[in-house]
Amino acid sequence: MTTVPVVRFVVAGTESDRCTEGCPYTLVYDGMCQICQRLVRRLNDWDRDHTFESIASQAPGVHARFPWIPEQAYRESVQLVGPGGETWQGAAAIEKILDLLPKGRFVSWIFRIPLVRPLADWFYRWFASNRYKFGCGEHCQYRPLDVDHGDAAPTTTDVRDGAP
Repeated sequence: MTTVPVVRFVVAGTESDRCTEGCPYTLVYDGMCQICQRLVRRLNDWDRDHTFESIASQAPGVHARFPWIPEQAYRESVQLVGPGGETWQGAAAIEKILDLLPKGRFVSWIFRIPLVRPLADWFYRWFASNRYKFGCGEHCQYRPLDVDHGDAAPTTTDVRDGAP
């Protein structure tokens, strides 16, 4: 008889019991972003069939659990991992989540309209790279600019002491 070790994740100080039998999809999000946390709480409210397990990318063991996802990808966008390891990120992950939610199907069809997918991808990348500017918490002003989208050369300012 073979045994398999089981890893239980602790998120925000409470053990997640949403998927004691194992959810088919795992959503990995930025646990430092309050906007992301609010959206995940809303998703958990809508997910009455327990389709999604939600884990902050900063939780212990996440990188070991999904070794095929580069560490930079966690900083750039949400990751949705499905059965067999199939992975979606960014706007594609949002579309897949909507497809899986019973009432989400009323909205997900929009992604199939020509030009909507490229616009959704652009908007998602813009929002993700600016999410710490939207008043999500005091810690956000100290967050390092660790996401490089190939724009102009990055500049940094230490806002704690006002020095440029």
